[in-house]
Amino acid sequence: MDHARRRAALDERLRRRGLGTWMLVPGPSLAYLTGLAMEPSERVFLYVHLPDGAALAVCPAFEAERVRAALGPIRLVPYRDETGPGAALARALSVLGTRSVDVAAEFGAMRLFERTAVEDVVPRARWHDLGGEVAALRQVKDVEEVAHVAAAAVIARAAVLAGVDAMRPGATESELRAACEAVLASHDSFSPFRVMVASGPRSADPHSGATTREIRPGDACWIDLGAVVAGYCADITRTVVLPGPGDAGARAALEAVGSAQEVAIATVQPGTTAAAVDGAARSALAGRGLAARFTHRTGHGLGLEVHEHPHVVDGNEEPLRPGMVFTVEPGVYLPGEYGVRVEDDVLVTAGGHRVLTGAGE
Repeated sequence: MDHARRRAALDERLRRRGLGTWMLVPGPSLAYLTGLAMEPSERVFLYVHLPDGAALAVCPAFEAERVRAALGPIRLVPYRDETGPGAALARALSVLGTRSVDVAAEFGAMRLFERTAVEDVVPRARWHDLGGEVAALRQVKDVEEVAHVAAAAVIARAAVLAGVDAMRPGATESELRAACEAVLASHDSFSPFRVMVASGPRSADPHSGATTREIRPGDACWIDLGAVVAGYCADITRTVVLPGPGDAGARAALEAVGSAQEVAIATVQPGTTAAAVDGAARSALAGRGLAARFTHRTGHGLGLEVHEHPHVVDGNEEPLRPGMVFTVEPGVYLPGEYGVRVEDDVLVTAGGHRVLTGAGE
């Protein structure tokens, strides 16, 4: 992956806004732009791009060799735990002086103590959000990124189908979760969020976690999980309605949701908007009298995070572009009765789209 090209693209976007100084903290965007995978911790880490094109990093001393190996020949300013980052930040950022200076950072990632640490040594910093620019870059995947998401999608599909295979009256939600997690572990993968299993009335909560509840005849039961390959995420949901008393409503809803998903996926092609994909799913459910029961967006982007741009939701009029990957996951939820959802991962291609997770199970 060409991290230097990505940084240059971000820098160009920010310079159009008159912003030459920008900073990154640990998280997905740092990995995307530099190749350094680092989780946020209680310690300050700061990657700084300066107006002259030079870069530097402030980091804990015990991380210095790993940081140097990932970032290459940039100025590295380490600090020790007993002294804290203050003096290192003052040395590193002295080039900015004490004058008023515009600084861009990712507001969704930088925490208050990290911002305060910068302001202690650059007291007249004027902050600007770079989140929109980096999101615009990250939402269009290159060939290598697509391959990682596609590989994660294959694993996620295998894992959720293992849970479906174990779905029978008397089985517990936690047993289904364990069956899914075993498949993920066998592929040296994991779900980027908890493996969610919900049955019966609990399935009406779109974010239910697995419990020891036993599945009963007539229940709707869904499993929602993800997988990760090389840091890239997939996401899938499958719903089954077990034969039994009172299953007609859930079966009809599941058929309607499946049809709505098919209609929405069929609209995916370059130039179509994310809002149009969302609208297609909603229109299909409205035709069944179920629009009010579809209570969340139709989908979300996938990449280094399991929820990222593009958001497949009403109001997102940005045209779809080849390389975008997102979920299409309509659902219907009747509190106290049942909920059903079908979710697949869709890649926008030059000629239309490709479903990475498969469909119709």
